[in-house]
Amino acid sequence: MATPTWLDWAQRLQAIAQSGLTYCKDKFDIQRYEQIREIAAEMMANGSGQDVARVEKLFTAQAGYATPKIDVRVAAFRDGRILLVRELEDGRWTLPGGWADVGEPPSVAAAREVVEESGYEVRITKLAAVFDRNLHGHPPYAFHAYKIFFLGELTGGAAKNSHETADAEFFAEDQLPPLSVLRVTASQIAHLFEHLRHPELPTSYD
Repeated sequence: MATPTWLDWAQRLQAIAQSGLTYCKDKFDIQRYEQIREIAAEMMANGSGQDVARVEKLFTAQAGYATPKIDVRVAAFRDGRILLVRELEDGRWTLPGGWADVGEPPSVAAAREVVEESGYEVRITKLAAVFDRNLHGHPPYAFHAYKIFFLGELTGGAAKNSHETADAEFFAEDQLPPLSVLRVTASQIAHLFEHLRHPELPTSYD
């Protein structure tokens, strides 16, 4: 599914405004960048059905040179079934993972997210894919993001809930529950099953 034009424009305008406000000193240029940010928020709110004030608050909270956000996810398998966790936010299921934290290598962040969200411990074994979120059928999101998918080998732990997730379970490829498509899509999970079946596959990327 192609990225909606309005989403691409809004993300790019927000990034221009954020970087401009970080470096410019002229008070009139600052006003212009603030106006660009307001236009980006209006476009995002109109296209996504969100409240414009909420989007403006989200954009205003961003500072520094604008770069894509990094979402790390782990595919861990047991007996040919994939580990998923149920998100409390929408009641749907996803691969354990989330935003990478500053100061952590992506593989370390991914393994930590698995423990925090599912209770299971994993050893990261392969970088399976690096995808541009905009190109893989996810619903619109305010910021540009890259999604990093790892394969992980279970090494211990047991299912437990977290403050963000509940119900860590293993699912067969043809029996997936309703997915939280904000976070993961059925095609991405299918791709990770392909990496499980064919370990020789190289890393996929956009």
